[in-house]
Amino acid sequence: MHANITPAVVEHNGNGQLGSENQATNRSKGPVSVSAFKDLGFLDRYLAVWIFLAMAIGIILGNFVPEMGPTLQRGKFVGVSVPIAVGLLVMMYPILCKVRYEALHKLLSQRGMWKQICFSILVNWILAPFLMLGLAWAFLPDKSDLRIGLILVGLGRCIAMVLIWNGLAGGDDEYCAILVAINSLLQMVLFAPLAVFLIRVIGGEPGTFDISYEVVATSVAVFLGIPLGAAAVTRFVLRAVAGHVWYQRVFLRFVSPWSLIGLLYTILVLFASQGRQVVHQIVSVLRVASPLLVYFLFVFFVTLWVGRLLGFKFSHMVTQSFTAASNNFELAIAVAVATFGPDSDQALASTVGPLIEVPVLIGLVYTVRWMGNRWNWK
Repeated sequence: MHANITPAVVEHNGNGQLGSENQATNRSKGPVSVSAFKDLGFLDRYLAVWIFLAMAIGIILGNFVPEMGPTLQRGKFVGVSVPIAVGLLVMMYPILCKVRYEALHKLLSQRGMWKQICFSILVNWILAPFLMLGLAWAFLPDKSDLRIGLILVGLGRCIAMVLIWNGLAGGDDEYCAILVAINSLLQMVLFAPLAVFLIRVIGGEPGTFDISYEVVATSVAVFLGIPLGAAAVTRFVLRAVAGHVWYQRVFLRFVSPWSLIGLLYTILVLFASQGRQVVHQIVSVLRVASPLLVYFLFVFFVTLWVGRLLGFKFSHMVTQSFTAASNNFELAIAVAVATFGPDSDQALASTVGPLIEVPVLIGLVYTVRWMGNRWNWK
């Protein structure tokens, strides 16, 4: 790949190969005028199948191997089980290796970029949390514990899987990395006070409710800070030692497939550790699933529509929509478990989050690619 093709448009195929130069060029201009799926690699094209298989295998293991759940939950790393923590770090590192850190200051100097950042903050920290609060009360007026779990999910702005959804759908990797970093910083500051405000003040939930700032800040710092720092160091060092072309053609080709491998591994482990609880409380799971489904679809399409009205280009509309609709369920689960216990209804509700989010958002990946090609969005 030539040096003038930026990492923002370098995508991986399911077989670990980089996309062709023509595909990369088309992606930088907007959606290509072919099938929404033909330019996806084998692993990417059938990702929905692999995700459902990972979920199914995880739930089967969690229910038919009784010691599976307790074993996976035994070791903890900043409030999250060690196997899940490993999967999250592996999942994020390859994507962050593609970001042009050396050019971020130029992007942030553009006035239009700050307009989009402000729009993203409005959607992520005002619209989304208050919408989840309203949906929790509308669907679960008699289940305060489940409501609390839903509200925690709504407050966790995504810092991991959104990078995968954004890349598959044709979003801007560098812009997505900027929004992830901003949401991570805001998460450390706003998550705890907003949780108390929405749950105890506005929601009027009885009892004492405390969330540790240390739990939130540590979780964000570890699951974003470690892969972000490692990716930045890797990019600067390898490009300086081996050159830009080698970094693009060899290193990224090797490391790219590990993002989706890490995603599938994380999903399998997550449902293996929580699958027994999900199956044995199926009624509660179904009740929590309804507001989550409405939430993901509403936030995504409203953000996409408003972005279109504001004149955002296709790649930025995609990034805005997936950033707004995705949630940091890892943090929500960690906070729920640390605050209320692993067997609480709050933890159950937060665990249902990825059960609904993952298949819905992979469906939205295909949908937005089809829409972009159907109407030739630029």
